[in-house]
Amino acid sequence: MGKKGKPKSKCCVSKDRCKRCPIRMLKEGTLPSGFTVKKRKLVKVDKKTAKKLAKAA
Repeated sequence: MGKKGKPKSKCCVSKDRCKRCPIRMLKEGTLPSGFTVKKRKLVKVDKKTAKKLAKAA
């Protein structure tokens, strides 16, 4: 997972993002591989999409 810890499953919508906020972790690039954020919720990415994302990055 890394030093930052495990992300929350849903964003708490606070103005100043908490340390485990999935939106903040996605922006910083510390979100674990295989996960993304959609509509403020943490979602698991299927293998095909994960490969496309890895190539784009």
